[in-house]
Amino acid sequence: MAVQEARGGVGAHGGGCTCGDCPHGARAGHRQAVAAFLLKRDEFAAGRGLPVAVAHSASASRQWVSEELTQSAELVAERGRAEGEAWLARLWRWTAYTVWSAVVLLLLVQALTAVGAGWSSARTAGLLAAVLVAGALTAASWLHRGRGGALAPVIGEDNRLSTSRAVAAGWVLFVAYAVLVLAGRLAAASNQTERDALISGLDLARGAGVVTVLAVVCGIAVLVRRVVGLRVLGQRIQKVRADRPRAADLLTDDSGRGAFTDIQYVVISAVALAFAAVRLARRPDQLPDLPWGLAVVVLVSAATYLAGKYADGGRPVVLSVVRAREAGDLDAPIRTGDDIEIRGAGFVPPGAQGADRLARMRVRIGAVNVHVPLVPVTGGFSNPTDTALTVPVPADVEPGRVEVQVVTAAGVETNRYTIDVTE
Repeated sequence: MAVQEARGGVGAHGGGCTCGDCPHGARAGHRQAVAAFLLKRDEFAAGRGLPVAVAHSASASRQWVSEELTQSAELVAERGRAEGEAWLARLWRWTAYTVWSAVVLLLLVQALTAVGAGWSSARTAGLLAAVLVAGALTAASWLHRGRGGALAPVIGEDNRLSTSRAVAAGWVLFVAYAVLVLAGRLAAASNQTERDALISGLDLARGAGVVTVLAVVCGIAVLVRRVVGLRVLGQRIQKVRADRPRAADLLTDDSGRGAFTDIQYVVISAVALAFAAVRLARRPDQLPDLPWGLAVVVLVSAATYLAGKYADGGRPVVLSVVRAREAGDLDAPIRTGDDIEIRGAGFVPPGAQGADRLARMRVRIGAVNVHVPLVPVTGGFSNPTDTALTVPVPADVEPGRVEVQVVTAAGVETNRYTIDVTE
């Protein structure tokens, strides 16, 4: 019997597993949970699936629907985290394959360009330098195989790819490769004159542009991490952790929309790196002499990116609180049991549009923490939104002047807004 159970367990956790408890079935389990959640949300939005016991009361049916969607969304989030962990565990192999594919591509390019011109010591040095860099990256991928492989250093604390770290890592790898090429040529040099020429190729006067750009982009990477961390702690910016890093993180903000500051920083840095690589290929006896004009362009791009990080964000704010009035209701003051509509800005942090994150929002009305109900519509939710949300005033709220405060999914608190609750 135990053997049969063991065999059944193995079969259940094979390639077609959908339970989400193993790497083989994490993706399938997540997709299945997402499909079930979307189906349930659209059914509730169309008014179907409500039990008879709560169908007679609008507030009771809304609360029941919200609880059902919250539980389903929590399952989706759990499966999403499982898929993200499994994806990171597989990523180190893909990073290693990519690195060694680049080495093979370099070998092919060198072999093709050597036709007619002949093989040279510079080509050998370049190939050996690529092998050394690839070996180091492969070792780093294996050591960090549970955290994204070679991409682990460029994954931020919010589990997204960091644009500043990725750009800095690109320049660091390129400069390291260039120095290894010069070291290989120096080791193979046969006379003193050639060795002196190679050593002089490392003079600051020849590589001032590359060294300046390297220093600035590395400084930007450190400074951006510090700035974002302080702004998060100071509640001046809202950060929500992503399920897993994506390549699009380099060009978008936390909500997935294209960010101009990130795009221009990546594009200009990539162009400058390509130019420096061509210069190294043409003059492998010195550091690439990046022209000052191009270096200044990269510095301006880095400054723009940094300024964008300072300009991003802002605390959520409550602007007004009014009694939610349905058609046919008489105008009246706010009483316990009534719905209130809180208007403001920044209630939904970037990247927190998922139902599991929306369900984490709370509203403090006096000393009572009120759950924000999820109100489904076809394709999304009408409550809560980034600029308005509706919650009931519970009976536990004492009549009189009470303060209303919103707590977002990122844990950031808004200002306090005072309202009058009558008996």
